[in-house]
Amino acid sequence: MCGLSGEIRFDGGRPDLAAVERMTDRLAARGPDGRGLWSQGAIALGHRRLKIIDLSERAAQPMTDAEAGLTCVFNGCVYNYEQLREELRGLGHRFVTTSDTEVVLKAYRQWGTDFVRHFVGMFAVAVAEHETGRLVLARDRLGIKPLYLAARPGRLRFASTLPALLAGGGVDTTLDPVAVHHYMSWQSTVPAPRTVLAGVRKLPPATVRVVEPDGTERDHHYWQPSYTRRSEFAGMGPEEWRDAVLRALRTAVRRRMVADVPVGVLLSGGLDSSLIVALLAEEGQKDLATFSVGFESEADEEGDEFFYSDRVARHFGTDHHQLMVPSDRVSTALDGAVAAMSEPMTSHDVVAFHLLSELVSKEVSVVQSGQGADEVFAGYHWYPALAAVGREEEPERYAQVYFDRSHAELARILQPHMLPDGDPSRQYIRTHMAAPGAETALDAALRTEAHVMLVDDPVKRVDNMTMDWGLEARVPFLDHELVELAAACPPDLKLAQGGKGVLKDAGRTVLPADIVDRPKGYFPVPAIRHMAAPVLERVREALSAPAARRRGIFRDEYLAELLKAPDEHRTNRGANALWQVALLEIWLQTHGIG
Repeated sequence: MCGLSGEIRFDGGRPDLAAVERMTDRLAARGPDGRGLWSQGAIALGHRRLKIIDLSERAAQPMTDAEAGLTCVFNGCVYNYEQLREELRGLGHRFVTTSDTEVVLKAYRQWGTDFVRHFVGMFAVAVAEHETGRLVLARDRLGIKPLYLAARPGRLRFASTLPALLAGGGVDTTLDPVAVHHYMSWQSTVPAPRTVLAGVRKLPPATVRVVEPDGTERDHHYWQPSYTRRSEFAGMGPEEWRDAVLRALRTAVRRRMVADVPVGVLLSGGLDSSLIVALLAEEGQKDLATFSVGFESEADEEGDEFFYSDRVARHFGTDHHQLMVPSDRVSTALDGAVAAMSEPMTSHDVVAFHLLSELVSKEVSVVQSGQGADEVFAGYHWYPALAAVGREEEPERYAQVYFDRSHAELARILQPHMLPDGDPSRQYIRTHMAAPGAETALDAALRTEAHVMLVDDPVKRVDNMTMDWGLEARVPFLDHELVELAAACPPDLKLAQGGKGVLKDAGRTVLPADIVDRPKGYFPVPAIRHMAAPVLERVREALSAPAARRRGIFRDEYLAELLKAPDEHRTNRGANALWQVALLEIWLQTHGIG
């Protein structure tokens, strides 16, 4: 619902208010409804506001509790804020707004750094303690809301987006070879805390970081569900699991309707978004606004799923909006989407989300989206292969089915100065999957998908593209209680029926059968996937730019090979290799790096 920024100094100096103002102004699209700045001692905070809950000016940020000596900035939504407000009132706290921001502030006053454990929602928060000069940063359990950090000698800056940090100036923009290795290995995913820039880091999900006035830091990772069969679910059969999942999803969807403005739904016509529409209809939502996007066909590949989204919209009587994008619009929209990216993202649907968000933002300020269901309920085609191996074999099998390229292939692609020693991407997977708390190979893989790959690919993509138009996207499949339930669900129930079996069973109770049993869609953007002429021209321009030649990330012979046959070279997972290579350069140039 907003964008936040700030700086804390450790060298006895005052914060650079001009830099904080520049960062705050760069976040204007995320918060078009208000702007605020606050500074005291070594800390300065900035905020841009998108009015969703308590539309009055009393709820503006930064928000200060003078009696407690606290000031905070907050991005996101705490869905249980009304219940928490009543609980805090019972503990003696007084409120002057009906906002969730004030609940966040009072919760910190009551519970300190444990305040995050009381929240159901998505959030990035910065709290300044006036008396101690301490700064507390926190991020939600699934990393739905971002928080970027740039440290230099004597200071730390933070913001909701990486471009906002760049606007502040003084950022080390040299490339991080390990992050580039991850980017090229996992279709642009770079797990926290890294980004492709050596001078910018991310606060990891489910983390509270306490920053002392002398610059020392301590982190607390406050949540990680167990991917094991838990005793409280012993003896549950398929029907009982179906009902439990449906109850949890119904609660998650209901929670995400809390707002003082209308809430719509991004409707692809697939199982996940259709389930959201069905459950909202069940709740009695009338004239629910739903939105779909499609693209012209390219190379005989269809670019829309309107047949299914229209079917769902008619069935539930929604106020449906459809956007068909011609291929020549994709290339012109590309630069706007890249400018909205906090990090380079190669998924071809990123342009779709940006264009769809532009349309939707003209109608509503909040939408629910089906992101996350495939990672949480095992919906992708590679999961059965992972379920068939033992824990010791799993990292290698995961690399076979999920990695775009091997380290040996990257040695042929990257210039020597960009190739890190060893194989950091495979080592990352080995370490993550070996951690305790996962019962089977599939459990360990789903934990990696939900807490690493999901956070820094689809979730980040949706946040960046929607918030660039002042549109807040809420993701009920990432309700932390639903994720905990899914983590405990037996793998065979999730793998059944070609994936998401238990979710499909839940869907059959509220959806037409042909929506539940339809072939899986992947939201294609054919003009990018098949390098349509205008897109290819933009790619050639970026790779031949002087900045690209100076940077020298990729070997010349590899680039020549890709450009000679732009639609023939694909990664191990079928992505267009030229697009993945070029997007990194397009992003760097768009953001004025190098």
